[in-house]
Amino acid sequence: MRKLEERFPEELVVIGVHSGKFTAESETYNVRAAVMRLDVRHPVVNDPNYLLWRAYAVRAWPTLVVIDTEGRVLGVHSGELRGEEIQALGDFIGEIAARADSQRMLERARLPMLLEKQKQLETLLSFPGKVLADPAGGRLFVADTDHHRIVSFGLADGKRRRVYGSGEPGLRDGSSGRARFHFPQGLALTDHALFVADTENHAIRRIALDSGTVTTIAGTGEQAVGPPADGLLNSPWDVLAIRDVLYVAMAGSHQIWTVNLRDHDLQLFAGDGREALQDGPRLQARLAQPSGLATDGALLWLADSETSSLRAVPLRGEGEVLTYAGKGLIEFGDRDGPAEDALLQHPLAVACADGFVYTADSYNNKIKVLDPEQGVITTLSGGGEPGLQDGAAADASFWEPGGLSAAGDSLYVADTNNHAIRVVNRHTGEVRTLELAE
Repeated sequence: MRKLEERFPEELVVIGVHSGKFTAESETYNVRAAVMRLDVRHPVVNDPNYLLWRAYAVRAWPTLVVIDTEGRVLGVHSGELRGEEIQALGDFIGEIAARADSQRMLERARLPMLLEKQKQLETLLSFPGKVLADPAGGRLFVADTDHHRIVSFGLADGKRRRVYGSGEPGLRDGSSGRARFHFPQGLALTDHALFVADTENHAIRRIALDSGTVTTIAGTGEQAVGPPADGLLNSPWDVLAIRDVLYVAMAGSHQIWTVNLRDHDLQLFAGDGREALQDGPRLQARLAQPSGLATDGALLWLADSETSSLRAVPLRGEGEVLTYAGKGLIEFGDRDGPAEDALLQHPLAVACADGFVYTADSYNNKIKVLDPEQGVITTLSGGGEPGLQDGAAADASFWEPGGLSAAGDSLYVADTNNHAIRVVNRHTGEVRTLELAE
């Protein structure tokens, strides 16, 4: 939509109609936060009861309806638009505008709007997506997603140490102050470098920690149609470095890929590219927007967000993808207990420590923990209602946490909609907000 809005700034009016699948997505305050987080620049109608959905006979997310100046529906398209389809739709809109112009039925003007973002006070972080604790270096790396940069803070004092990225969206390599990212998410650390899932650039970036220089090691800035091909990636959302291999949660193609850090060779690791919850041999299994990665040394753990599930695949050999919790694309909720019966709602992150698997149960506003040996999921922290409240486990509140990193007895949480970093005691669930300073 952004490309079309920029092509026809005075002819085209885009109105988004949001009919959420998940319960949390139906709440207007969550829709408003998503509009700001995604930098949406057109009006959005929250349609939780599917009234407009039914009125226009919509059957799938997303669906585009083209309406002319007289209110007539001229075309409908279900599914995402890619590449040539966007160009063709633009040409179609151009023809409609020219015809309306010739009939003097087109008023060329920009729709006056006050964007939701313009109503908000500036914060040090803006919708941080992922976080990475480095106890050995005393650092905390944060994907300051909506500021299009990566920020390093002191792990103990929260003081800002270094910023990578100019703060302007784009794809540009170079020095830490000159480089540009676009909605960065996942972070992975090696001895000398920090790797970034640069989501909206559909690229993997490398930050040399000694010099701060940013380089692109995979991706071109263009989005692949389906699985990565011809150097194009598809919405990488998280990364995990294990020795010389970088694992990439390729949310856009519902797969896990690897990048060899020596020669930057890209290989498929898991998922056949179709969106579903289907276990089996890793190249035949089906995933659904994997958004978080972690390892316990033997298994690669996935937060498979669209199936609201926790899944794992052996790192070695031709092992199978197994689901530990989660039931499918349309089954979700908030229920603790035996893992086979437990329900999550759109988890976005996982972390491993001491044999436990922690997850940011994002749409339930909770941090939960899976004991794989006992096969039980319990809530570690968060009462479920969105908010910013420190204190005891049951009293604390989060708002769509999206990132997790374990260090010692603590979990560091990217509390996305609160623009904050929270610290959770892994044993008691007690929560505090990390005070960050310039």
